[in-house]
Amino acid sequence: MTQAMPEITLRRWAEPEDSPFAEPVFLFDSDDLPEELSHVSVVLRSAGLKRARELLTRGAERVLPGEAALLDSSLVEDLSREFGSERVGVWVPARRLEVSWALDLHSNADFRCVTPSYGKPAWEVLKSDGSGSGTDAGWWLGQMLERGASLALLGADIANDTDLNLCAELVEQFGACLWLTPLANPEADLLPWIQFGQARNLAIPNSEHYAEAAMLVRCQALEPAIADVA
Repeated sequence: MTQAMPEITLRRWAEPEDSPFAEPVFLFDSDDLPEELSHVSVVLRSAGLKRARELLTRGAERVLPGEAALLDSSLVEDLSREFGSERVGVWVPARRLEVSWALDLHSNADFRCVTPSYGKPAWEVLKSDGSGSGTDAGWWLGQMLERGASLALLGADIANDTDLNLCAELVEQFGACLWLTPLANPEADLLPWIQFGQARNLAIPNSEHYAEAAMLVRCQALEPAIADVA
């Protein structure tokens, strides 16, 4: 029997000049944010507790700190305690963790072997300047949810089957708390993310390439394929 199609939720990225917003949107923090923030989840690339409090006090639906939470996990705990977990998320820009190889001279006296620096493929959290932190994105995401975040928005560029498998693993682990969005590729094909990466919550760039109505139609057309892999 064909399974029912899982619910797929799309939320668009917006610009300050697009306001007022009739539906929930994601918006990167800037100096020209609109006054009305009731439908806005504001992503803070680097700003910390002071800015997050200011935006929540102004009525932002949610704030998603990035590097500041990476440097100090108590930020998420403090905001969740003060404003409620449902208004706090985290921004998780990520890329594939580079694996280096080294000659192991110590583990076995009889032979030498080359060992990887990391045992399996993973994404690492990026700093606000785009450099790597070496922090496993899946592990850190779980830590932030335990500390009070209710949502994690992971930005990544899925390039191959390994990335799709990583995506599917995180969706299975974190379910509805996990949202995904392209990080640097403005016209990424999101259909494999849905079909093979099991993505169910997507933040889509506000462009003709990602016209929401067209995306929904295409997602519905995938129903048989999604049911086969679900």
